[in-house]
Amino acid sequence: MEKWEYKTLTYKTGGFLGGKLDPEEFEGLLNEYGTEGWELVSCFDTSKSQGQSRDVIAIFKRRQ
Repeated sequence: MEKWEYKTLTYKTGGFLGGKLDPEEFEGLLNEYGTEGWELVSCFDTSKSQGQSRDVIAIFKRRQ
């Protein structure tokens, strides 16, 4: 039976009202995890108010 381990990345958004994501920085983080063997399984944001994003959550998995 395959065994998996999971990792969660919480990326804080910036900007005066939040919701701003630096795409190059975020992509760099995703690539770092990919280099370490992590596979992105899911990615979603958490709400702040009026449609703004507070955090972006990325969930990764890799075989143990």
